[in-house]
Order: sequence, then C-alpha cells, then structure tokens
Amino acid sequence: MELSVIVVSWNTCGLLETCLTKLREEIKDIEAEVFVVDNASADGSAEMVAREHQWVTLTANDSNRGFAAANNQALVHATGKYVLLLNPDTEVQPGSVTGLLQFMKARPRAAVVAPQLLNSDGSVQRSCRQFPTFGGMVFELCGMSKLFPNDKRFGQYKMLDFNHEVEREVDQPEGAALLVRREVFDSVGTLDEGYFMLFEEVDWCYRIKQAGWQIWFTPTCKVVHHYGQSIKQVKVRMIVSSHKGLYRFWRKHYCGSNFYLAPIAYSGLMMLAGVRILSYSGRKMLGLVN
Repeated sequence: MELSVIVVSWNTCGLLETCLTKLREEIKDIEAEVFVVDNASADGSAEMVAREHQWVTLTANDSNRGFAAANNQALVHATGKYVLLLNPDTEVQPGSVTGLLQFMKARPRAAVVAPQLLNSDGSVQRSCRQFPTFGGMVFELCGMSKLFPNDKRFGQYKMLDFNHEVEREVDQPEGAALLVRREVFDSVGTLDEGYFMLFEEVDWCYRIKQAGWQIWFTPTCKVVHHYGQSIKQVKVRMIVSSHKGLYRFWRKHYCGSNFYLAPIAYSGLMMLAGVRILSYSGRKMLGLVN
C-alpha cells in the first residue's frame, strides 16, 4: 500500500463530507486506504460517513477519546508506506497529495512534510512554529508577540519573520495536514495519548527531531484549512487543554533535573489560562466573538 490517510472527526459533519469528497478525487490514481475515526460526534458525522462514503474504513467511538488516541487507533491498522494525518476541516487541492509523496521520495531523511495551508478566503495561513521554549512561550502568552510583531525575540515561537512561500526545514508545522514516513513510527513511536488535544503533534515532532529525522514545509503543495472548527465549539475547554498540553510538553522534555520548575510552570500556565478564559467570556458577552 502506498498511502494511508487518517481523519479524526468531532462534530464537523459538513466539513468532513467535503474533505472526503475532495480527498477521494485527489487519491483516485494512488494505491491508498482511508480511515475515519469519529470521536462520538453528536451531529451525525459517523452516520454520514457510513452512508455516503462506504469506501472509507470507519471507526465510531462511543466517547471522545481525544485527537492523539483516535489517530493511534487507525495507525495500528494502517499499511501504507506513507501516512497522511488530515483534519476534517481541510480540503486537499489538486496535485497536493501526489506532490507531498514525490517530495518525501526525493528526501530519504525527511520524516514529515507539511503543505502550505490556506485560510478559507485563500490567504496563506501561518502554520509553522519553533518548539515552545520557556522564553518564547512567556513572550507569546503575555501578548508580547502581538505588541511587537516585528521583534524577532518576541515573535520567535510563531516564526513571525518566516515567509510561508519558502521551502525549508522547520520544527513543528501545524498538524492539520502532515505526511509521515512509515519508518518514523518504528523509530519514535506513535502520538502520546497523554495529550487530549493540542500539543500532541508538537511532542511528536520534537521526538522525531531528537531521533535525527528532518521535518519539512513546502509551499508547492496546498491544502485549505478552515481553522479551528472543532475547537471553537468548546473554546474554554480547549484553552485549558492547550495550557495543560504545553505544561506536559515542558515537564516531559525540558524540566529534567530541574523538577522544581514543574509546579511553578503549572501554576503560571493555569493562571494564564484563567485570564484567557475571562477575556474570551467577556468578549463573547459583548458579541465580539462567535
């Protein structure tokens, strides 16, 4: 099998239907298998897949197991030389999957390649990040990157100075669309299920880099990403999940012998999560966000 595609869905029925329709057309000339793992959606997503896309292997969970665990459910059954992890709120563009496969075949040390992501209006989405160091994330969480977007110190985490029209190695591309070489799973393992949602792909990319593999971004392949359609349904929960994920990443990879930093980091992150939740709730009451 050349390619395995894994889509994890949660309450994005309409977007998932479009995603699968576009994907089927794109991979029609590729030896491929497609897995959809639905995390107990309440909007009929699993029923739609079973009814309209019988060419897909569907797993319908009876509870929301989270993004990492759901991907791993399908990974154990995937037989492709390459695995494409794809969000349900994406639309692969013509030639994108073939282009990503060609890219990987030309670079034997490349473990992962990510396409250029486009917003719903066709504009380029900033999708590459550096690994979240203590300093970089303090600047980010305190809003310094927004106040001083042209300062490289404050914008280092989101790579605000990076031109997303340039092909290059990166630390961690957005997990909306990632083509992964099969050998990587044998080398570094699957996604860490200790992350429920957010930062699981950051952890994975970090382990991949530590193992000596390369991670690439290429603007020659494009995928539309209708950003955050699942997250915005449970925004407060995702703020907490994000901060817990960041804490897990720091504790796992950075704290080491400096174990005393763990409670300090956790307390600080939870305080910042509370500030973000209050800010979001206030803006929602004023009708400034959906």
